[in-house]
Amino acid sequence: MPEGFHFSAVEIVALHDRATRLWHDDAFNVVSTPHRIYDTVLAQHRANFDLWHTEDRARTPHATDHDIAQVKRAIDDINQRRNDLTEQCDVVLFESLCHSNLPNPEAELHSESPGLMIDRLSILALKIFHTEEEIDRPNAPAGHTERNRNRLALLEEQRNDLLACLDQLWREVLEGKRRFKIYRQLKMYNDPTLNPAIYRAEK
Repeated sequence: MPEGFHFSAVEIVALHDRATRLWHDDAFNVVSTPHRIYDTVLAQHRANFDLWHTEDRARTPHATDHDIAQVKRAIDDINQRRNDLTEQCDVVLFESLCHSNLPNPEAELHSESPGLMIDRLSILALKIFHTEEEIDRPNAPAGHTERNRNRLALLEEQRNDLLACLDQLWREVLEGKRRFKIYRQLKMYNDPTLNPAIYRAEK
């Protein structure tokens, strides 16, 4: 591995949690990271953060049709950014491995790339943050706190399982035992040359 390169799912989870707290205090808070991969992870998490709160706007009971149309367009743009940055996480990791002639082309292929796992960890961080908010919610209905404590335990178990799997995958990639590919999302809905709803309207 290149000198100074570091990758840890545990540190990614800590970064997700720190950024989520800071952005909820102030959406313009700047979060520093120690390495390029974490810059990309942070940008990808910000896309999920923005997507989460933009989708909430569409669910506001008094949202007008105009409001929902605007939100839908924003969701498409943010989701494209999210997917692009998920791929970029894999690109950065893949490039770091090439210097060591990894991944081993003869190794067993892992069905899910690290970038996709990082995206899932990002969403879990947001679910955990908002579930903790519900546990502390004042004047909540009876049973609300306990239900969300149970929910939180499940979310934390899922995240701990996933981060352990990501760290294990990375160890096995470095050992030449497993490999992953960069799976391009190839989204069509934002491409005016591929989405018939767009190119037919432009005729």
